[in-house]
Formats: sequence, structure tokens, C-alpha cells
Amino acid sequence: MRRRRLLACGTALLTAPLAGCAHPSVVLDLNEATADDVADEVSIHAEPDSEEYQVVASALENGSATRRGRYELFDRTDTVRVDGAFYEVSETRVASSEVTVYEVLVDLDPEDATPEVGEIAFEDLPETDRRRLEPILSEDPPQQDGYDIGADYGSAEAVGNDSVFVPERRYDVLVYSGERYRIAVDSRTASEAEYRYEATEVAPDVAAFADRVRDRYLFVLAGLSDAEREVVEESIDGAYYEDDEAFRSVAERIREREGIREADFYGTWLLEYEGAEYLAYVEW
Repeated sequence: MRRRRLLACGTALLTAPLAGCAHPSVVLDLNEATADDVADEVSIHAEPDSEEYQVVASALENGSATRRGRYELFDRTDTVRVDGAFYEVSETRVASSEVTVYEVLVDLDPEDATPEVGEIAFEDLPETDRRRLEPILSEDPPQQDGYDIGADYGSAEAVGNDSVFVPERRYDVLVYSGERYRIAVDSRTASEAEYRYEATEVAPDVAAFADRVRDRYLFVLAGLSDAEREVVEESIDGAYYEDDEAFRSVAERIREREGIREADFYGTWLLEYEGAEYLAYVEW
């Protein structure tokens, strides 16, 4: 949605100017709130081939599920959409340990592409290697001295027994689209945790879940002055960027209510204006 593009620009500008992103100091942006849009604001959609899906499916089938990893799966929200239904997922860290993790490094312009260990074509790689390497090889990264790009493989346990690079490198030259790349493997020690998951259904479908969200967050934006109405109506047609008294008044009215997501200088609210529902993104 448009407001997410605005936020991406604003986040980047916190550290450095972003070329081609003319970022206003304030924004009010209203987008029609369909049931799917409302649901997407407060949940994640777990695709069938994702780790999130597998964890939730296992927890539903067995009462709970466990997983080892170096990060939490559900740090943004604990509500997950699986096969059309919505579940609240508890994620509890039960143990932690140190583990060796691996990164496969690729030199895109090696001075010498003669193999010392072995050579392999990309299409002959096991699926686990193709899946990790294809995203970085298909891009056009800048080249530099030494190794140019790397793919995080994680621990040997997470990789399994199929990789030809981790934990033991069996080839040091990879042929991809007619180009010869040199391969190295780096390892380091990292913290890993064991997590336990439980899942409880909160809504059987999008419509029911959106109603739950509306019950908590939806409010009516009414009683506006002519100037305030102009701000809101311009934000529906596009977005409003003027840091004037009318904008500040509208923003304050919105910020008095509970937001779906709130941070220090921006947030998202669910509101009704003139009988229609909108997701309102505000920067101030």
C-alpha cells in the first residue's frame, strides 16, 4: 500500500538521505479498509512452504511444537493466518546454547577460477544449495576485491545432509549462467535457542477476524471543521503533506485513539469517515 512506501522512505532518512525519495515532514494517508487489508495489518500470512506455517500446523496437530533457531519467528505479531483461519501463537524460549553457523561466500570475479577442490554447475547442485544461492546469484551485486556476496546457511543441523558446501565444502568453483565463481565457506559461533509454540484459533476466516479488529480499533472521525475536512478528503484522494494547523488538529484527533500500530513519529489507525472505513497512516 502507498503508506508503506512512504514509511520506507522515512525510515531510510533517519540515517542518511535517500536518493530519489522526496520525503515530506508530515503525512496523512487514508486507504479504503477492506477486510483483507484490516486482517493484514495485525497478522502475518503463513505460506504453506514457510517455517511459520510448519510450526503452527505442528502445534495445532500435536498441541504444541518446538523449534531451534537463532531468532524468533513471531516478533512482529503473534496472530498468524494459516489456511484461511487465524490463530494466536505463543512463542516461549525454553533453552539456549551455542552453535556453529555457516555462510557460503561467492567471488564473482576471481583472478583464478581453476578448481582446487572441485567444480560443479549450478543446475547440478542439491535443492538446498540452489534455494539458498539462487536469490543472491540472480541479482547484480557490486563487485569488489575478494568475495562479493554471501548466503547465510545457518547451522549444519538446519541445513541437513544434502548440501555440497556445508558443513564440508566439496566444490570450490561454481558455474552459473556460463560464469565461473569461486566459493568459500565461513563459520562462526552464534547463540541458538529452543522455542515452544502453542496455537489457539481466534477466527475461522477473514471476515470474522476483521470484525474482531474493528471491535477493538475502529472509531468514527466526525465533527470536523471545514479546514479539517479538506485535510481528510485530500488524504483520501492521494495524501496530505502540509504541516499546517488543520493537519495537526486532525492528527491529534486520530492519535487520541488506540492505534493498530504506533511508533515515535508514525502509526496506523482504523477509522470511519462519512460512512466508509479507512486505514489511516499518519506521520507527524
